[in-house]
Amino acid sequence: MSGNITHEACESINLNFTHAFLPPVFVVVFVVGTLSNIWGIRSVCTSWSKIGSINVFMINLGVADLLYLATLPFLVHYYARNSRWQFGQTFCKVTRFCFNLNLYGSIGFLTCISVYRYLGIVHPMWVMGKITSRHSLAVSALVWLLVIIQILPDMFFDKNDPESPNSCYDTTSNKLIQGYMPYSIGWTVTGFAVPLVIILVCYGHVVAVLAKKANVNPLLKQRCLKLVLILLILFSVCFIPYHVFRNLNLTTRILKKRGVCHASFRDIYIAHQVSRCLACLNSAINPLVYIVGNDEFLMKLQHLSRRARVSLAGLTGAVRYRKPTEVDPDSPSDTRVVFSIVTVLLLLFFVFSFFKVPETIGRTFDEISAGFSREALAGGAQQPGSQLSALRYFSFVTELFLRARRRRTGRLYQLEVDHPYW
Repeated sequence: MSGNITHEACESINLNFTHAFLPPVFVVVFVVGTLSNIWGIRSVCTSWSKIGSINVFMINLGVADLLYLATLPFLVHYYARNSRWQFGQTFCKVTRFCFNLNLYGSIGFLTCISVYRYLGIVHPMWVMGKITSRHSLAVSALVWLLVIIQILPDMFFDKNDPESPNSCYDTTSNKLIQGYMPYSIGWTVTGFAVPLVIILVCYGHVVAVLAKKANVNPLLKQRCLKLVLILLILFSVCFIPYHVFRNLNLTTRILKKRGVCHASFRDIYIAHQVSRCLACLNSAINPLVYIVGNDEFLMKLQHLSRRARVSLAGLTGAVRYRKPTEVDPDSPSDTRVVFSIVTVLLLLFFVFSFFKVPETIGRTFDEISAGFSREALAGGAQQPGSQLSALRYFSFVTELFLRARRRRTGRLYQLEVDHPYW
């Protein structure tokens, strides 16, 4: 056969790549995934009443991740010792079971979150008051049951060969590969393809509705688009490559048993190992769903980001101000207050032009000025017994007046720190 190579070359799959590539990836996923999932579950529990029924799915998603992450140290030990499993075949099957439980449990709970988002946005009146946490618990139990039913047959396939009794295959031995292939394909359809179609239909409809309705809350629209992006990353990077190359690798093993050997088999095997690493990354990416669904965390993150920008602006000599709330430019009360302040300051300016202000009045004026400004008056505190400069206070009054006008017009603006009172 012209496309074939020798049987010896067909069998010589280099396992050095697997032994060098998998352990470091598993270590990184274990550290990042464990910390992020513990934090995610904690954030969901502290904001239980604010996230809604979806928080039940988030908790289950975190539990599925942690179950798999707990097995990663044993897999690191296995691949670091050149694929020599020392913990018994029963625990080998449990380890592979936890991987599949995490993988298809994640897909199932992400599908539930997508359906809930779809119902809440496209059919809000129909589901209002009808879906509670009890319903979410029942759906979660159903997801666990369906996933276990799908992956339980994998426990009855051998994970080693008589020639390599210390192995721990992620699929099965060569002698059972012929019967494992149909099971893997059916598993792929029910556990991956069907949920993928459901998610695509749900979010396709959600995006269409959000694009047509102009009165949709911008925060809700932004959150849904972020969740769509996260799911696209998860399925494109973690789930699709794994299912494609798992079945391709099983096909190559069946063909090799029949004596059909091609050079591309090695590339398929390496691609399968890479796709396994990508699949386990979902345990580290899933916590992003917590962030999208947790308003309290987003507010804290935004607050920290704002504080960091203000601190950076202070170091560079510029202070950026942003209008916190919408102000009515025609508000009479606001106008009176602003111009009353400016009038008082102007009167004080003329007083300071002809008289020396006592120490206590100088301090009092500084405190009043600091109260009207949005930040402490950096470098503007007067030392005891000093004379207040009329020119400096005139500059301060001018800047305050300009700020009041800009605030009334509702525009964003920036002021440079060019004198001691800013």
